[in-house]
Amino acid sequence: MPSFDTVCEADMVKVKNGVENSIKEIATRFDFKGTSASIEIKDKEITVIGDADFQIEQILEVLRNKLTKQSVDVRFLDIGDLQKIGGDKVKKLIKVRNGIEAELAKKIQRLVKDSKIKVQAAIQEDKLRVSGTKRDDLQAVMALLRKDITDVPISFNNFRD
Repeated sequence: MPSFDTVCEADMVKVKNGVENSIKEIATRFDFKGTSASIEIKDKEITVIGDADFQIEQILEVLRNKLTKQSVDVRFLDIGDLQKIGGDKVKKLIKVRNGIEAELAKKIQRLVKDSKIKVQAAIQEDKLRVSGTKRDDLQAVMALLRKDITDVPISFNNFRD
């Protein structure tokens, strides 16, 4: 029975490269000299530190540009709220999305069922498996999901015929 998995996974190697390139640019830019502007990455969490909200936004713009050059979709970034830390410094935590959340998985499952295409969608931990009898039906579901799910970068893998 043909099937495929719908996933939301960022290539962490490319994300890490984008962050490292951002660190290099921040170190060399004149407007960041003598400030506490920095970026750190641990596992799937990026921390951006700066002197003010304006500076944080500049750092985020550099990060977005570098990630785009690495072919990483910036919709993977879940940017948190601004937090004050010691002295006059501020920071933002950015989580790199990995896996489809339960709410989104249910939305996708409902979308597939409402489309009247003869396939089944089953939620499996952080991915959604779609299976059907015809390969054309599965490709129609892929096209439907690409068109209707725009807020999260989803991809398809593990296609079995």
